[in-house]
Amino acid sequence: MKFLFIVQGEGRGHMTQAISLSQLLKSSGHEVVGICIGKSSRREIPDFVKNALNYPIHTFESPNFFTDKTGKGILLGKTIFLNLRLFPVFRRSLKFLHTIITETKPEIIINFYDILGGLYNFLYRPQSEFWVIGHQYLLYHPEFLFSPNQKLQKLLFKFNTSITSLYANKKLALSFRPMRPSRDKKLVVLPPLLREEIRSIPTGEGDFYLSYMVNAGYGEEIIAFGASHPDLKIEVFWDKKDAPKVYTPLPNITFHQVNDRLFLQKMATCKGLACTAGFESVCEAMYFGKPVMVVPVKGQYEQACNAIDTENSGAGIYHHCFDFRLFDDYLKQNQVQNFSARDWIDSFPIIFGKILKPEPVFSDFENLTGSENLQMSTS
Repeated sequence: MKFLFIVQGEGRGHMTQAISLSQLLKSSGHEVVGICIGKSSRREIPDFVKNALNYPIHTFESPNFFTDKTGKGILLGKTIFLNLRLFPVFRRSLKFLHTIITETKPEIIINFYDILGGLYNFLYRPQSEFWVIGHQYLLYHPEFLFSPNQKLQKLLFKFNTSITSLYANKKLALSFRPMRPSRDKKLVVLPPLLREEIRSIPTGEGDFYLSYMVNAGYGEEIIAFGASHPDLKIEVFWDKKDAPKVYTPLPNITFHQVNDRLFLQKMATCKGLACTAGFESVCEAMYFGKPVMVVPVKGQYEQACNAIDTENSGAGIYHHCFDFRLFDDYLKQNQVQNFSARDWIDSFPIIFGKILKPEPVFSDFENLTGSENLQMSTS
């Protein structure tokens, strides 16, 4: 079958998921005819993405978040206003997508949570099937837990997710843990989508904490923390444009430009991961058996929900700032053992393979997971 991806370029999660799925499809004899990645002036597509995707890559201007002056919090009002002003630009992006899709004629378009992907399917109604994939689509599942007391943010999160999935034939919801099938036949719960190379990286127990942040403004917070806690060693990955490849502001603090292979190697040997409350990095830490502390990006409701889900899944804790001392004390006091979600995560190819079959899929929970005893171990 012929597939085309439309990928949101915010952060690294959706792009690494696209890499993972492209690897799986190729190994199964399918063809990826193109990968369209949304970009903005605030973001650059990391080199590791360009190097890992051996397919035609097309970039287009797509809506993006706008942060406060500190570069940490998301300004919802400004984000909505400025993206609306850019509608003429995005209209050209939609025409560009239509040109690519008309030329490549994919049988299935998979949208990795890009708003223009959903709008394209709504406005142009291509002959291709339109599937969406991401952790965000779990909100359609009855077991999903919403962050409380943020009614407007919740409404906007649901609205944004609905736009990305307009007239979708399938909604593939990535989850930290197995869930029972939904009554919505278009919704399928899947394990995290991790790349094949993660399985060959050996794990160890290093002397440092690892951190990843989607917004570079958190860097100053970590430097200030490191100055007052010289006994804690921290290595950080970010995508700050004007920063050097390796930046060492303090003897115990090292910043790296996003380098996915190095990031995974560091994760496999760190004491624990502290990161903004995205999905992908937490899943990778779970695979390596590393505990996490997540810090939801202020103003990004999706991350507030992810933080709750992270804790409920037994992956770690969440906090309002990058307090590595709290994380360190928590691990010591609770004597946290390494946990593993490998059985669940490794089942992705089996479950996805069933989705590609034309016959009816998943009559019960055993069919969904491949095993009635498939669960994450936290011991």
